[in-house]
Amino acid sequence: MSSLKEIRARIASVSSTRKITSAMKMVSAAKLRKASDRTLQFVPYKDKLGEVLARYLGSMDSEELHLPLATPREIKKVALVAISSNSGLCGTYNSNIQRLVNAAYERHQKAGHEIILITIGKKISEYARRSGKNAIRDYMMLAEKPDYASASDFALKLSEMFLSGEVDSVEILYNHFRNAGVQVPTTEQYLPLSIIKDEGKKENTLYFVEPDPETLINDLVPIVVRMKMYATLLDASTAEHGARTTAMQIASDNAEKMISSITQQYNRARQGVITSELIDIVSGSEAQK
Repeated sequence: MSSLKEIRARIASVSSTRKITSAMKMVSAAKLRKASDRTLQFVPYKDKLGEVLARYLGSMDSEELHLPLATPREIKKVALVAISSNSGLCGTYNSNIQRLVNAAYERHQKAGHEIILITIGKKISEYARRSGKNAIRDYMMLAEKPDYASASDFALKLSEMFLSGEVDSVEILYNHFRNAGVQVPTTEQYLPLSIIKDEGKKENTLYFVEPDPETLINDLVPIVVRMKMYATLLDASTAEHGARTTAMQIASDNAEKMISSITQQYNRARQGVITSELIDIVSGSEAQK
């Protein structure tokens, strides 16, 4: 049985841990509010603009459509962009990305595709190195504080890889933010751009475009590609803060329960010591009679 001194030391240690996790939870909650505001303001605009472009491209005849970034081709090489965090203590956030990477590797290897892994975030970079997966790690610091300029540069690099034929498809693996307690592991096709056909209709939607379709597409496609990457990085960053806030809340609650349990143990041990001392006193008093 532990001594009273040892039990008090355990209570002090767990209390110290609870203070740290509570502080980390408050910091993560503040970051989450700021990140979620940016994400909720930006993502709907990105989604709608991407949908408008996809539907417009789907309304065009295949003979009219000459857009390399939206032209599917036989897949021989695929680029996987995996987004994780740079630090831990965020629950299953990073392990979800690891599982997505493993699943994507298995799927593409069965199909006979060559894989290029691009990591964004220190944790997934370390995992790729440990698991023997060669990865391009030049962009892993994008996970720290996503900004539009850096996201645009990265999107341009991916577009150049696709247009040059270095890769035939680009997929993004990340955690989608639903709320503070739910982050959804997501695999999303980035390139080629999706095209939405008006299925089930006799005629496609009629669009009136100014000044002309070619100018619209050439101006809009690069914007959509950059915005899609920036929105994904924002989404993943928000999911990270949500996961860490939840993880630190759970850790604080567990520490509170542990303190309560150890305190009960301490009280029982202290009561046992007092009882033993009383027995000794009474026994001594009886012996003197």
